[in-house]
Amino acid sequence: MPRTALVALHGIAGAAALLIIGTFWVSALTAELALTTAGIVAVRTAVLYAVPTLVIAMIATGASGARLAGRSSAPIIRAKRRRMILIAANGLIVLVPSAVFLGLRAQAGLFDATFALVQIIELAAGAVNIVLLALNMRAGLAMRARRTRSGKAVA
Repeated sequence: MPRTALVALHGIAGAAALLIIGTFWVSALTAELALTTAGIVAVRTAVLYAVPTLVIAMIATGASGARLAGRSSAPIIRAKRRRMILIAANGLIVLVPSAVFLGLRAQAGLFDATFALVQIIELAAGAVNIVLLALNMRAGLAMRARRTRSGKAVA
C-alpha cells in the first residue's frame, strides 16, 4: 500500500476509533443520567452491536500505525506505541467485556449494583482511552505538521 494511502487509512481509522469511543461514552452517561430504563436498554444494545466496528477501527489504527512507524525509535513514536498498547489492553480487558456484560444485563432487565459498578468501571476505562487516543492523534498531527514544514511531501 502506498505511504499516502497508509497515512490516510491511519488517520481515518484513528479518528473513527476516537469518535466511536466518545459516542459510546457520551451515550452511556446520557442514558444513565437522563433516559428511562427502555432508553438505557436501547443504548446498551446499540453499543453491544457496534463493538465490532470499534474493534475493526482499532485494528486498522494499530496495524497502519505500526507499519508507518517501522523500526523508528523516535521519542514521539515510542510514546504513541506505549499509549497504543495501553489502549488495546484497556479495550480487550475492560471495555469489550464490559460492553458485552452491560448489554446482556440491560436486555435482561438486570439493573443492580453489579451493573452500576461495571458501568462506572467502563466509563472510567473509556475516559482513559479517549484521552490516550486524543494524545496519539495530537502527536500524529504534530508529526504531519513537522513533515510539511520541513518541505517533505506529506505522505
